[in-house]
Amino acid sequence: MMNRFETFAVLVADLNRCLQKIKETEMRKLGLKAGHTMCLYHLGQHREGITATQLAGFCREDKAAISRNLTQLMERGLVRRDEQGDKRSYRTLLFLTEEGLAVADRVEQMMNTALTIGGEGLTDERKETFHESMEIIIANLTEYLKRQEML
Repeated sequence: MMNRFETFAVLVADLNRCLQKIKETEMRKLGLKAGHTMCLYHLGQHREGITATQLAGFCREDKAAISRNLTQLMERGLVRRDEQGDKRSYRTLLFLTEEGLAVADRVEQMMNTALTIGGEGLTDERKETFHESMEIIIANLTEYLKRQEML
């Protein structure tokens, strides 16, 4: 019989594995990589433009990974830099191209489909409770980690 820690760790790992596999499978259909998913999603949500630093924060990724993904997306013609703004790359606004906007919309559709399938059998109330519970757990564990770093 699994204890609470093992159950929690296994469930979170299984959920993460499913999300990664969905990203890989769906993005492959578009000729892209799993790592591009959240970049395209967040750029699509911020059509007014965002910086690479902001994107890294939204994606919860390090700047180097974001930089690699952005380079690949620019080579594909899906993302462009604002040529008028600040010349320092970390402050330059990034935008989706017309093709990038279409791909980002498709990515959002795929995510929504996956979430709909994943939530089958759950009421809206149970989904909301799940999300609220995850937010509380993450906040509590983040605070725990901060206290541990002070020792």
